[in-house]
Amino acid sequence: MTTLVTGAAGFIGMATADALLARGDAVIGIDNLNSYYDPALKHARVAQLSERHGDRFRFVELDFADRAALEAELGGAEFDRIVHLGAQAGVRYSIENPHAYVQSNLVGHVNMLELARSRSTSHFVYASSSSVCGGNTSLPFRVEDRTDRPVSLYAATKRCDELLSESYAHLYRFPQSGLRFFTVYGPWGRPDMALWIFTRAILAGQPIPVFNNGEMERDFTYIDDIVAGVVAAHDTPPADDGAEKAGGSTGPHALYNIGNNRSEPLGRVIELLEQAIGKPAIRDYQPMQPGDVPRTFADIDAIQRDLGYAPTTGIDVGIPRFVDWYRRYHGV
Repeated sequence: MTTLVTGAAGFIGMATADALLARGDAVIGIDNLNSYYDPALKHARVAQLSERHGDRFRFVELDFADRAALEAELGGAEFDRIVHLGAQAGVRYSIENPHAYVQSNLVGHVNMLELARSRSTSHFVYASSSSVCGGNTSLPFRVEDRTDRPVSLYAATKRCDELLSESYAHLYRFPQSGLRFFTVYGPWGRPDMALWIFTRAILAGQPIPVFNNGEMERDFTYIDDIVAGVVAAHDTPPADDGAEKAGGSTGPHALYNIGNNRSEPLGRVIELLEQAIGKPAIRDYQPMQPGDVPRTFADIDAIQRDLGYAPTTGIDVGIPRFVDWYRRYHGV
């Protein structure tokens, strides 16, 4: 089986490609290697995949929001399924640069849907986000909850992707699975995420920004658990049988939360970082940031029922693993 993975130089994209390749599949990975964060990290991820898997991994530097380039570069490529993980990420950056999110997350998503439709792809798996739950105050977040109150532009684009996919599933009947990721962390993570920012600052003896005066909770999900859910979805297309799927669709379109099913206080996360690093954090308490939410918590009943998903890595194990990797990567 050959799978096209977008965002293959990204955090979740690299890990997903690695898991598919490790079991013997072939992967075509695409990424535009943009400068939202240090491209050197993205190049290092691609190099890791090439070194580990050789010719079964083919990388193409490509912006999937560029329709002409997408068609030209992949015109002769053969693949069975698509895992669309590429996107413009980041809640706060979406407030500063909304055009980047419209181009990548809306135009790019439609381009990938059209590619899947034209190729009669057997399954289109795509990344959504827990951010779509927005102003929802009912916890834990369920895939059946209302998602019409996004509090960030990033969240709005991800919810639009879900709606576009629902329309395509209804009109063209090809199977799709949307995955709402909850605060992913672990080795090869993103520099704009809290664990990376905190680890870098603590090691340097600098203050860490603690928003909402520390009254924050997140459903931190270790990368291996996320990838297990992505691969399970990849292998299990929803049936076009008229039955209601997770998320409410009666077409071949399912929506799943992928989380750790636990909401961890930010203070506990910082304590684990301090223990793993061996230095105390200097806390700089700040108010809530625009577009942020105080708590996330995933209801994973649907993905447990349909795909057998069962996260295994708690933050007491995952955070030290991340710190160990961070030290090795930076030579600290």
